[in-house]
Amino acid sequence: MNSFPIEQGEQLRVGTVDFVSPNEIRALLDIDSPDSVALNAGTPRNFPRVNSYVLVSCDNGYLVGQIEWLAVEHSPYPKQRDIQDFGLVNLPFPRKKISLNPVGNLKRFSKDGTDYFIFQRGSESFPSIGSAILLPTDLQLRSIVESGNNRRVIIGQSPLANNANVAVDPDRLFGRHIAVLGNTGSGKSCSVAGLIQWSLEAAMESEIKPNARFIILDPNGEYTRALGPTTKFKGRVFKVEAEDGENQLQVPSWFWNSSEWASFTQASPKAQLPLLKRSLRAMRNEEFDLQTNLDVEVKKYLGTILVSLKADKSKGAAALNDFPGAKNLLAKINTWRQSLEEYKERLVTTHPELDKLIVSIQDFCEQREGRYPDYNAKVSAVDNIIDGMLSSFQSLGGNECELLPKNEDIPVPFDGGNLVSYLEALAQENGSEQYVEYLVARIRTMLADTRMKPITNDSEHRVDLANWLETYIGKDGTGDDDSCVSIIDLSLVPTEITHLVTAVISRIVFESLQRYRRLYNKSLPTVLVAEEAHTFIKRYRDDSENQDVAAVCCQVFEKIAREGRKFGLGMVISSQRPSELSPTVLSQCNTFLLHRISNDKDQEQVHKMVPDNLRGLLRELPSLPSQHAILMGWASELPVLVKMKNLTKEQQPHSDDPDFWDVWTRKYADGKLVERTVDWEAVVKEWQQK
Repeated sequence: MNSFPIEQGEQLRVGTVDFVSPNEIRALLDIDSPDSVALNAGTPRNFPRVNSYVLVSCDNGYLVGQIEWLAVEHSPYPKQRDIQDFGLVNLPFPRKKISLNPVGNLKRFSKDGTDYFIFQRGSESFPSIGSAILLPTDLQLRSIVESGNNRRVIIGQSPLANNANVAVDPDRLFGRHIAVLGNTGSGKSCSVAGLIQWSLEAAMESEIKPNARFIILDPNGEYTRALGPTTKFKGRVFKVEAEDGENQLQVPSWFWNSSEWASFTQASPKAQLPLLKRSLRAMRNEEFDLQTNLDVEVKKYLGTILVSLKADKSKGAAALNDFPGAKNLLAKINTWRQSLEEYKERLVTTHPELDKLIVSIQDFCEQREGRYPDYNAKVSAVDNIIDGMLSSFQSLGGNECELLPKNEDIPVPFDGGNLVSYLEALAQENGSEQYVEYLVARIRTMLADTRMKPITNDSEHRVDLANWLETYIGKDGTGDDDSCVSIIDLSLVPTEITHLVTAVISRIVFESLQRYRRLYNKSLPTVLVAEEAHTFIKRYRDDSENQDVAAVCCQVFEKIAREGRKFGLGMVISSQRPSELSPTVLSQCNTFLLHRISNDKDQEQVHKMVPDNLRGLLRELPSLPSQHAILMGWASELPVLVKMKNLTKEQQPHSDDPDFWDVWTRKYADGKLVERTVDWEAVVKEWQQK
């Protein structure tokens, strides 16, 4: 027989409120309240304990409080106003007190005679002095911990809530960035791998191949075992010196924008950077391909003079009629006519539109010849030449988009050797050879470096940007060889370009998703995972005039953190040193999965990211066991201690603790002798690529 709510409340009552504030509630526990195990909650349960939950009676249901601390206050008992009247002496008696953080409201509903509860974050009203402190039942605990909508991915259980499942909404988890923080060995990497695996497994339950995209920046080569080609996720691995089943990591130098070029070459802002940017603009607007056929060369020439002629026209009457503008315009048009006639003689095939253009230009020039020529040009005459050039340009395969000048940051292919040659020629023209000598040397060294060449140089097999995006970000997931996971193994990338490669990959992914949304008016959800994030997202000095590569890399992630959500790009930041991370990136993370953190500076940084009334919850961080973490933020309705789900050895990243003792003593593990044979000859051969 079900008891009435009032009767049930009296059975579960353990104390009384004696202090109320917006961020803290204190209560006195009853003398007969349980010390360690509570039996009046339906099942045996540990009570009380820091970070566990209790209920406080209030007007519209229950206020859920999370225990921040417990204490014992010694006071006389029973309280008597006049002790001498009774001839008694008061002895100290322990009175138990607790402090609660209000985290939300639990409302009771009934449907078809069955009670159920709904938890809502935030406090609509606060209790008064004397309100009852109640133990939650199993149903109420599950309603608290398992609250929220679209809880599609189970990541673990809560040991403080009778092992209720802790599940999250992927839209909230990945859509607004998550930071996984903790000391090495606390289970941080396993949690990151687990979040990816459990999310994909939940998506696979619909028996439809997931259309998901995870890009993992892996500086230590840990994730191949957990998510690589041999797993059910069949992740693509990109690395230096790729082996079977892996792809050669390629980030060609023409992918880099001007900031990345400047940071790598350490170009000085005043003397070298303007020349470098001018050279890059020339590379983006000119193909500099020795194998270009004559038709393409003519088309490119027509495009150049078309842009120049439109620019002259846009200057107005001064360029068309006033001296010396009109005479200079005629001289340029006459020079173009001579060049086009030379091209016409060299072309194998005839082009009627080009013939018409040459005739039109000849008429224009002949009308301004004679003893007393009139160089003035009417707008209609110039428009006639422009129309003829545009028709010839289009007949050779050109389109008007090609006429727009490309800036130095557009990823248009060019050869690094051409950049060096153009830069040297530009320096000679300006008389500034001594200023670019070091700049040119840096670029030549990069192009010739055998360690960097497989990554940055694609002169032999030109990388197609569309194929690169399809390979690294992923297809639509319908093909048999499609995968939801791309692992960028950075372990063997030369130190000089590690930050650069990371910055370029992250920026290209971000900008491609920006353009995807602009083109289709919808986002393409993608998750960028940064393992050992303090390596790439390290705080830097804003006042530095010449930003180094690490600062440029960090700025890319800061932009993604600020704007990525709008374009469907979420981030997972994993780090053991939160104090070294960029404050901008951390401030944009809305969800935190906090493992054991012992360093005081790291703890201080974490404390700054949470509200004041939840800082007591973080006092447990230094003592958290492995595989345990505190989940808090946007993806969780309330802060909760969670024991992450187990992963088998094969599902875990390759970040095992070294087994010194077993190797030293040659012990047996899993029935096999723990042996480490040493063959340095094989290591050297692999190292020297013999």
